[in-house]
Amino acid sequence: MKVFCSYTYARFALSKMDAVIQINRGATKWDIRKKVWDYIEANNLANFPRPVHNRIPNFKGAHGACSKVSELQVYSRTKEVKVDPDKPLEGARLTVLQAKKTLLVPTPRLRTGLFNKITPPQGASKEDLRVCSTSQGVKDFSVPIGLDAKVKVDLIVVGSVAVSEKGYRIGKGEGFADMEYAMMVAMGAVNESTVIATVVHDCQVVDISEELIEIHDLTVDYILTPTRIIKTGCTHPKPPGIVWSKVDADMLEKIPILKKLRALEQEAGKDVTLKKSPEGGERASRPRTEPRSDPKRDPKGPSERRRPKEGQPEEVAARRGGGGGGGESVLEPRAAGQAPVTTVYLGNIPAGVRVSELKSALREREAVPLRLTWQGAQHRAFLDYAGQQAADHALAALEGLSIHEHTLQPELAKSQRGDRRPGQAHRRRPKTSANTAAATPDNTTTGAAVTDKPKAKRPTPKRKVENLPPS
Repeated sequence: MKVFCSYTYARFALSKMDAVIQINRGATKWDIRKKVWDYIEANNLANFPRPVHNRIPNFKGAHGACSKVSELQVYSRTKEVKVDPDKPLEGARLTVLQAKKTLLVPTPRLRTGLFNKITPPQGASKEDLRVCSTSQGVKDFSVPIGLDAKVKVDLIVVGSVAVSEKGYRIGKGEGFADMEYAMMVAMGAVNESTVIATVVHDCQVVDISEELIEIHDLTVDYILTPTRIIKTGCTHPKPPGIVWSKVDADMLEKIPILKKLRALEQEAGKDVTLKKSPEGGERASRPRTEPRSDPKRDPKGPSERRRPKEGQPEEVAARRGGGGGGGESVLEPRAAGQAPVTTVYLGNIPAGVRVSELKSALREREAVPLRLTWQGAQHRAFLDYAGQQAADHALAALEGLSIHEHTLQPELAKSQRGDRRPGQAHRRRPKTSANTAAATPDNTTTGAAVTDKPKAKRPTPKRKVENLPPS
């Protein structure tokens, strides 16, 4: 009996623990978010992507916390699990796939629908499932689920910026998790028995006043951390469905599936009157001191910002300007009159890395080039950007990028600067209009740098040139 009690205490928190981050009385949601983000950054508690501000933090230990999903009582009887696309929830998505349960992942930013069902390849290996659990895998191995699909979700796993032991949750401020749940209510995919769990670092468990929780806010039943499973016993009601008085015309325009749901509910005789003014509310009251963009990482003006490609973490758009609308591109092809192409050298690429892995990392870091010249055998790649400003943005975004536990080396290519990389032979880029092709001795077109060594000594190997579509 003593052993059982000890295990129960270790796995399920039975008593309240003091919060690491102290929240002042009267703090707003944005006050709490900023405190959590600042604390995680100051104590180096997060992995890529950094900084964590305006994101669901990808905290260290997230994979271990995610594995606790399988320890929940509901997990053994659940068939369909919805897990948000946030980076720190990759471990939860992998756990669900390994258990051969149906994994549903919301479409990033709800732009093209509500759900994607992840369909791993037949006979998928553990590595295949790991790939399927990533943002790129969600894009490559999924099929959309329509509003008329008969879906019954037993367990939902969401990301959070902060959560209280009472089950009160704060996201990054865009309301997508709340809206997703409300839409699931509207389509009959969830009910009062559906369990909500969130995965966070221990420091993200803070005191949150009930006064901050509104009718549309999603609360949680379980909190999974690297050290604890907390059963909240939350009695606050879950969102009853879409609260149309909280939806404005701008949101309706950005989320096409919301229009369909509104039409269906209007036909059913429900009040679907929208919020009269897009102003006000939590987003409008964001403190002016809260940085909404980083000029070094966001060189474009507000009218030129682009939303990230669908496979990207939803937090990118928040960092770039609060999730505004717009086109699909992050970087667009050069037009007449724009700055010439500027090339970034990316070195220290470990052996075995596939170009698709690098492309996925570039999309996640919002550093998609006009063209990628791949030289995996030489452990390097060259990235062409539309001018110096775009290249500077990419250099800042790629700082600290690690693949297969190797930190990559981003810097301006030799042809773009006057100094020399330490320990590297002098390299020069071919002088062509696109800066990506040159004639070799056998008249074969390649897409990479040509060495200065005499041609007779070492002919230039063939390189792989990647034209990346705008993300």
